[in-house]
Amino acid sequence: MLSVRLPPELEKRLDQLVERTHRSKSSCVQQALAEFLEDQEDYLDALAVVERIKRGEEKVHSYEEVMKALGLENDKSSLDS
Repeated sequence: MLSVRLPPELEKRLDQLVERTHRSKSSCVQQALAEFLEDQEDYLDALAVVERIKRGEEKVHSYEEVMKALGLENDKSSLDS
């Protein structure tokens, strides 16, 4: 169980969202928290990859290298449509 105090303006916005969506406060806050946590985890994962690249532990591939590896280097017309 978690209890959170919200600033009045944020609580007002939450109340308005609850009214418009006909969902519970708990449901709205759970969804918002889940999305926030996923975004933060993705961000931290990306930072970890950047650090590994800086240390030379991971290689960066150019667009051209990826297209060639996939056998698509001569198929630029499909990207223009």
